[in-house]
Amino acid sequence: MTTLHPPKPRTPGRLARIWDSDIAFSFRSSPVTVAATALALLLVLAAVAAPLIAPYDPFDPASLDLSDGFSRPMVPNEITGKVFWLGSDSQGRDIFSAILYGSRVSLLVGAASVLFSLVIGVGLGLVAGYVGGRTEALIMRVADVQLSFPAILVALLVFGVARGLIPPALQEQMTLLVLVVAIGLSNWAQYARTVRGSTLVEKNKVYVDAARLIGLKAWPVMLKHVLPNVAGPVLVIATINLALAVIEEATLSFLGVGMPPTQPSLGTLIRFGQQYLFSGEWWILLFPSLVLVLLALSINLFGDWLRDALNPKLR
Repeated sequence: MTTLHPPKPRTPGRLARIWDSDIAFSFRSSPVTVAATALALLLVLAAVAAPLIAPYDPFDPASLDLSDGFSRPMVPNEITGKVFWLGSDSQGRDIFSAILYGSRVSLLVGAASVLFSLVIGVGLGLVAGYVGGRTEALIMRVADVQLSFPAILVALLVFGVARGLIPPALQEQMTLLVLVVAIGLSNWAQYARTVRGSTLVEKNKVYVDAARLIGLKAWPVMLKHVLPNVAGPVLVIATINLALAVIEEATLSFLGVGMPPTQPSLGTLIRFGQQYLFSGEWWILLFPSLVLVLLALSINLFGDWLRDALNPKLR
């Protein structure tokens, strides 16, 4: 007589477990977050694929034709007959191509500056919270002093000092690096304060005491045990600061201390466009400004959802 055994229940795969998790359910249940994430991914992918998507290379002066200048969107040029989707500027540069390449520069500066400030702020916050004493007091007082000034003023100060130290022949080539350092140094204090507070809580827990008992030094304990448990708030701050860094870069470029005209960012395009706003060439300002607003807004909405999703009190 054959004995029938019930089939073993199938263990769900990793993708299925992720799809059924609380965070994934929260994401699917928020249409605003889904739309904001899709828009942010679309803008980022378009910027990354700019060489494949852009019909023209706005960084190549040889490809520009002054006869194409001030072409209206989707209207053939009166002289050359060319049609530009979003119009052209005074030099005949395609606005659509310039936005794609300018978004690459803005996102590169924003992401690099966030990474730079994250490394500095998380490192100093871990040291301040774990070591304590005079080291903690010194780091936190420096952070308090910096937080008392607007970030844009700190960035302007750092940018001005750096430009004064760099030789004039290298200033244009070093502009991107200077912007990353200036914006990064203006935002590290938020990470330091957040990580320091979380570290003060984590260092008194049992797993940290166990790591000390087996002879681990301070740095391995901080990096391998404490840091993973304070990464949640840091991720939220980094996401929101990415949008702020893009806006800060655009502000600096709009003020004329950002990217040069040969490597325009969204802020540089907006600075050029505002010169022609009242002369009828509205598209030169409108479309770069619209992309900047949509990019910052979509990232901010995703960051707001991520903050709520990673907060266990709101689950």
